[in-house]
Amino acid sequence: MPVYPDMNPTQPSIIHCADQPYVAIGGTVTMRTIGEIADRIPAVFGWLASRGIAPAGPPFLRYTVIDMSSHLEIEAGVPVATEVPGDEDVRPGVLPAGRYVTVTHLGSPEQLVSVVRAVLEWGGERGLRWDREDTPAGEKWGCRLESYKTNPVIEPDMSKWETELAFRLAD
Repeated sequence: MPVYPDMNPTQPSIIHCADQPYVAIGGTVTMRTIGEIADRIPAVFGWLASRGIAPAGPPFLRYTVIDMSSHLEIEAGVPVATEVPGDEDVRPGVLPAGRYVTVTHLGSPEQLVSVVRAVLEWGGERGLRWDREDTPAGEKWGCRLESYKTNPVIEPDMSKWETELAFRLAD
């Protein structure tokens, strides 16, 4: 994998994942306003808690359409054990089963653009095909995730945050 300054990613690996139900709040943002969606993760946790539903894993951002120069269609989600009905604020979904390339990054989320670039290069060097297509709206991804394994309330030092990236491969 190419090495970028100030990065501490693990070596990418290919894993098989089953379908994973989740609930999320989504929207369209720019690179500058991505925090507007990420800041909604506590609302998803609150929605789950008000219904007595326990999360089945760490929160994530799911990128569905990416046009880096214009906008990103994105969801702030939390996995759940079984599918649940949504409402007007929180919608249900299912992350698709399949093969994924994953990598874990220890460090600031601000470094993730470089980590993503390195993972995509790593996959390209191995002839992997991503579950994505170019559309007039931008790159449409079958599943591209950033899972946040560190609670910022417990660990405020961003240089110690652990984030797992996952990119679904084409069938």
